[in-house]
Order: sequence, then C-alpha cells, then structure tokens
Amino acid sequence: MTSPEQSSPQQHADRSYRSPAALAGGVLLLALAAWLGGDALVRGAAHTKLLAVAGLLFAVPLVAAFTLRPLVRAGADRLVVRNPFRTVTLPWAAVEDLRASFSSEVFTTDGSKYQLWSIPVSLRQRKKANRQAARAAGRPDHHDPHLGPAPAAPPPRATADRALDELRELRERGAKRESAQGAPVVKWAYEVIAPCVVGAVALAVLIAL
Repeated sequence: MTSPEQSSPQQHADRSYRSPAALAGGVLLLALAAWLGGDALVRGAAHTKLLAVAGLLFAVPLVAAFTLRPLVRAGADRLVVRNPFRTVTLPWAAVEDLRASFSSEVFTTDGSKYQLWSIPVSLRQRKKANRQAARAAGRPDHHDPHLGPAPAAPPPRATADRALDELRELRERGAKRESAQGAPVVKWAYEVIAPCVVGAVALAVLIAL
C-alpha cells in the first residue's frame, strides 16, 4: 500500500510514494535491533559486544534500505526512483512505460527496467477491487426522475494501479517538455552498501574466531 503526497502548486504536480507498511515494519525492526544490540553491549562479554557491533553495522543499514529508503518521487520533468541500493533519475522523455503485474516497474526507451520498491503490488487488493467493479457494473442505475441519472462512480482500483495511473498521466504531460529530455542516471547507495559489507566481513571474522 502506498500513500501519495502532493506538494505545493508552485511545484506543479510533484508527488511522492512510499509504503506505509514498509515504514512501520522498518521502525519496529530497528527498535528490536536497538533493544537486542543495546542489551548485548551492556551485559555481554567482550566477544559478544564485538558481535553485537558487527551485527548492528550489518543489519541496521540493510533494514533501513529495504523499509525506510524506498521512495518514488514524480515531478513535472522527471521520475526519481529510490530503491534499496541505488537511485535512478529518469527524465520523462526516457520513460517508455510503467506497469504493475506482480511488481511495479518502469521501462525506459533504451530497454532498461527498474522496479518501484515503494509501490508494492497487492494481488489480494487488486482482486477485491475487481470484484467490487464487477458488482457495481451489474447493479442497475438508481436516479431521481427529476434530476436524471446520477453520474457513474469511477470503478475501484488497487492502490498500486492508481499510483501508476497518476505516473502515466505525469509522463504524458511532461514527455515532450524540453526540460524533461535526457538519459537515465543511476547512482549506487554506497552509504548503505559500505557499512553492510564491513559488518558482514566483521561478523564472518568474529564467528570464525
């Protein structure tokens, strides 16, 4: 499930998408790691304390990367996709398509594909929305004879499908804009990767000893 956020009108139609479930899970996991690691640092022997430090150095960035870090930000000119280990900046002209089957993905004009971690697909939610739409389509329209037929309500959509509908709309608006031209830019999140690697190496050494 995602939560779209709109900024001020001066920033056009900027939107950001994050997963509330992932954020909540990440906070709980980090709190658990702090409790267990803190207990080991306070009460453990020297070797246990070293294991706790190495474990925290490995686990905390990893948990944050998969829960707190993922974000999709869409503006008038570009789409920014922040995944666990890299950030991809895509000018709208470089975006070929956006799809949500088993996961949300963006396809570029050069044939690359990037997953949108912060817009997870819920098949259960999609099936529920489809059932509601089918039931609504099968019901007769009720209307006031004096006012005429009531306007039909839009069919229900799963959260991921609604988010991608909005992103496709922004792409259609901005793809031909001069400021939306350019090639994709990929940056690796070394601030996440480096401590994970150091922590994993330290854990391996300590366990071997």
